[in-house]
Amino acid sequence: MIVNYSSSSTSEEETESSSKDDSSPLRKRGKLDTQTSTSEPLDHGSVKRKAGKSAHLTPRLPLPDSVKEMFREPEEQWIDKSEEHGGRQRSFQHERGNWATYVFCPYVPEEAFLELLNEMMVVAAAHGIPLTLSEEFHVSISKTVVLRHHWIQPFIQSIHTGLTQFQKFFCLADKLRVYCNAEKTSCSCRTFLGMEISTGKTQLLELIKILDETMKEFNLSTFYKDPSFHISLAWCVGDHTERLKKTCLSQMQSLIDGHEDGPFYIQLNCTELRCKSGNKVFLFPLQ
Repeated sequence: MIVNYSSSSTSEEETESSSKDDSSPLRKRGKLDTQTSTSEPLDHGSVKRKAGKSAHLTPRLPLPDSVKEMFREPEEQWIDKSEEHGGRQRSFQHERGNWATYVFCPYVPEEAFLELLNEMMVVAAAHGIPLTLSEEFHVSISKTVVLRHHWIQPFIQSIHTGLTQFQKFFCLADKLRVYCNAEKTSCSCRTFLGMEISTGKTQLLELIKILDETMKEFNLSTFYKDPSFHISLAWCVGDHTERLKKTCLSQMQSLIDGHEDGPFYIQLNCTELRCKSGNKVFLFPLQ
């Protein structure tokens, strides 16, 4: 077996020559320049690896639509079902985030009032007019407007600020009135039976001035120019105004005027206002 060994003299000569090269001025300058030009030693291996990675990067594939649909929340489509609330229809389209809002003076009915009201319902039914009792009794002092959810708190604060110095008062209602709602839809309207306010109009008008300022602040509809104030007692779908007036309104008024304890009237003690926005109710106590 023949093995070639490099001579020791040859390796020594190479070592000497390399050491001589290192000691040359050019070599020294090259070393100096390399050390002073970078704060960290160069890692040529890492540079090559990074270059290799960037060369092999591939663009991300778009997410399939089928996967996107898995995590998308379904948008509910609102369908107004009038049969679920006595045939009533909205005066404006329902939209998510919109809150129907109005301000009113509440009336807590007395026992005598409820008894008298039931007698009037019997009279109307005898003439084939199906009146439905109101769910609550109040005097409206604003139109029904639409608020976005993030408007509710500043809207309520604006009303509270305007009512700071307003004092409590009372209203009287003693005369029946029949009217059809002003905000008719293309499909139907409603006829209301109410009692008209005869005392307390001045204070109610002052309240409306305050509330109208808030409405203007939020670019909403102000109240009617020549308002008449009333407490709605009952209603029915459709325009039955003339029919009620001709057949049974006078008979109902006779029940009020001929009450056993004297002519009946509603006394409304306005010690607070209320604002209903969606399913929330806000109270404003008066001084």
